[in-house]
Amino acid sequence: MKLRIGQPLALAAFVCCCLAGAQAFAQKAYITNFYSNTVSVIDTATNTVTATISDASFNNPAGVAVSPDGSKVYVTNEGSSSFSTGTVSVIDAATDAVTPITVGGIPFGAAVSPDGSKVYAAITTSVSGAGAVSVIDTATNHVTATITNSSFNNLAGLAVSPDGSKVYVANENDPGGTVSVIDTATSGVTTIDVGNLPIGVAVSPDGSKVYVTNIDSNTVSVIDTATNGVTSIAVGSRPEGVAVTPNGSKVYVANQISSAVPGTVSVIDTTTNTVIASPSVGVLPEGLAVTPDGSKVYVANFGSNTVSVIATATNTVTGLPIAVGDGPNAFGLFIGPAPRFAGTPGSANCIGKSVSALAHQYGGLARAAAALGYSSVQALQNAIQTFCAG
Repeated sequence: MKLRIGQPLALAAFVCCCLAGAQAFAQKAYITNFYSNTVSVIDTATNTVTATISDASFNNPAGVAVSPDGSKVYVTNEGSSSFSTGTVSVIDAATDAVTPITVGGIPFGAAVSPDGSKVYAAITTSVSGAGAVSVIDTATNHVTATITNSSFNNLAGLAVSPDGSKVYVANENDPGGTVSVIDTATSGVTTIDVGNLPIGVAVSPDGSKVYVTNIDSNTVSVIDTATNGVTSIAVGSRPEGVAVTPNGSKVYVANQISSAVPGTVSVIDTTTNTVIASPSVGVLPEGLAVTPDGSKVYVANFGSNTVSVIATATNTVTGLPIAVGDGPNAFGLFIGPAPRFAGTPGSANCIGKSVSALAHQYGGLARAAAALGYSSVQALQNAIQTFCAG
């Protein structure tokens, strides 16, 4: 099926013919509550908590990663008292049933491969801070490999490149601060110097840049993946969570500041590498994630037991904060990722290429919207237009 659609009006005409078949599939945000040992589920269409998931395997849940198709949510349990019994809990998004997986160390960060076949969990394996990355086969829920390297030191956040070839993991307590880069084909590791106490990691949609928050430097390191060269951007105090918009035009960074005052979110324009806004949120913001359509950012406020919602069009906080459990952390990609549209942002045929690719892959935009977690074809249309405008 080939569609030559170059203008929004033509896209709208195609959408109208398919809209009746679209399924209502609300996008969900999964917020790990560190002290409550629960996961709050937020419907991003209504900004309400629709479920609170409890399970015996939850033990100071911290990191979270949603599979590309939204069917599974992987939660790391940081509170294990034994390095041999640390677990990652798998939530079935359709039923909220939970299955624990033993990963061989105390886990923190987690990320799913772009094809959904693997989960990478950053684990600490000894009191010295030595670490490893456990590789989980999502079909069997078993650890199939454990990657070790002398550079691993109190591993924190991690992220996978869009083609699945690299995993970038922050060494939180490494002197000077480093990011280890794992080649997923060979398990070989290279190391890149960044700022002090790196923790959050996010990769741009095109894979050309990696953004790393450095708690003790009050900076974001920007890694050029072609050269491994690094530039630095000053942000707020004690930055932790980091997320990139689906079109790669902005990066959002949660700044904890202190436990006495509200935190902020630094908004970075990726074209200029400058901070263009710093909206105030709750106390001690940690994790944050962008909705697949790029319209909203959800921020977990650890010290306020709330989630703030930022509208990306204005970079302002909208509505009242959403009350969740005790100690919301949500460190990682806690909202299903955006699909990788086929077009190139800014190109005249970006919308047409993206629509054609989605319609071909899923058998129509209605099916694509449902499969990718959009509430309607119109929502998918908006996401494509936002992406292409970048």
